[in-house]
Amino acid sequence: MQVCVIGTGYVGLVTGVCLAQIGHQVICVDNDIEKVKLMQSGQSPIFEPGLAQMMQANMQAERLKFTADLQVGVNYGEILFIAVGTPALPSGASDTRYVEAVARGIGEHLNGGYKVIVNKSTVPIGSGDWVRRLVLNGVAEGNSEVAGFDVVSNPEFLREGSAIYDTFNPDRIVIGSSSQQAIELMQQLYAPIVTRQYAQYPDLAPVPVLVTDLTSAEMIKYAANAFLATKISFINEVGNICDRVGADVTLVAQGIGLDSRIGHKFLQAGIGWGGSCFPKDVSALVHTATDYGYDARLLKSTIETNRQQRLIAVEKLQQVLKILKGKTIGLLGLTFKPDTDDLRDAPALDLIDRLTHLGAKVKAYDPLINSDRSHPDLAKITVTTSAEDLASGCDALVLVTEWQEFQELDYAHLASLMEQPTIVDGRNFLDAKSLAKAGFDYIGIGCPKIDRVNRTKKNSIQIEDLVLRSATRSIELI
Repeated sequence: MQVCVIGTGYVGLVTGVCLAQIGHQVICVDNDIEKVKLMQSGQSPIFEPGLAQMMQANMQAERLKFTADLQVGVNYGEILFIAVGTPALPSGASDTRYVEAVARGIGEHLNGGYKVIVNKSTVPIGSGDWVRRLVLNGVAEGNSEVAGFDVVSNPEFLREGSAIYDTFNPDRIVIGSSSQQAIELMQQLYAPIVTRQYAQYPDLAPVPVLVTDLTSAEMIKYAANAFLATKISFINEVGNICDRVGADVTLVAQGIGLDSRIGHKFLQAGIGWGGSCFPKDVSALVHTATDYGYDARLLKSTIETNRQQRLIAVEKLQQVLKILKGKTIGLLGLTFKPDTDDLRDAPALDLIDRLTHLGAKVKAYDPLINSDRSHPDLAKITVTTSAEDLASGCDALVLVTEWQEFQELDYAHLASLMEQPTIVDGRNFLDAKSLAKAGFDYIGIGCPKIDRVNRTKKNSIQIEDLVLRSATRSIELI
């Protein structure tokens, strides 16, 4: 099938590349000319494991191409994906101006053939009919010929850092439409994925395909993200109680996760959720509820709990270091999650803001963020190029992002470079006992504090033992 994907952010580019990988002819459209030139040269504008290699392979196979010309894309595709950003406004509502511009543009360039217009962007509930009206407005403005089109809601459930895996191994595919013709075309589009031809475990049952009305499909996306965000806020609140009563939240999470009704996923206590989806989608759902006269108090509490949780690491630093003014704090990780270069609504940014406000000097090291990265919050801090440079002269470290390489660092060496070897593990990601043996005071989230091993006493014992063994050996020689 011939597919056009409009918008090449995380969702759009991954969608386009993966659809090309399963055999479709795909053209991706973006109005950023420099970005299009970059992609035409075979380079990905975003970091997603495996994406650049897959993109280049499909370009070489002539199944994937890029353009800045919307008319070319609209004329090319049987199925047109709208995958532009819908960032949050200060009110919590979604900013839909990019969706509006694309919908009108599609209408202006329709060429008479039947099209399926797919909302892949996370749009406000009820947007399906709104997009249809915008397309028709564009048709009138552009004097286009329309044989017919239908609007479909096809929400994405991709996780940054594992988006390719999620595309080929989805838990479900949701298609929202009242048009049987559009539904059948979407089922044909996804058939290789549904039958698990590209899955990691191809022997599993086919991927469930849920066909709904437009509004229910839009609601599914918001409800899923809101539930997951609530689950994280719940375990973080339980962790804060564990801190006060002396329980270990990691064991508590393990215990409740064994209940099949609860499960283990999204029960890792830490310093809160961030990124491009959870904050925006939960706020948008609260805003929609308010528009329709409902006070979504549980979701509001989910947001507030997360806001407070982001600064729990600062409280723990104050308990140990007391006054933070003049202290140097090192952040291990900046991105909102590992295996991505995304800083959108990352908890690290709140930590930077609070720590600098309290007068601390902040340093940071992240595998994908360098000192040349343009971000206003990073201008306040020193971004280092290694964990060793980060630790040098620090009074404490805070693990912010659970990058795999952070489990493999030489922490004994890092401790020797610090003023005070203290670490706050903001993700309960590291081995507490190993850190203590390496010379750190270890502080987790909702876990008992573990003090460093007394290395001086241990070394003294080793020296005394060496002297005794030497004396014994001298006697034997006599």
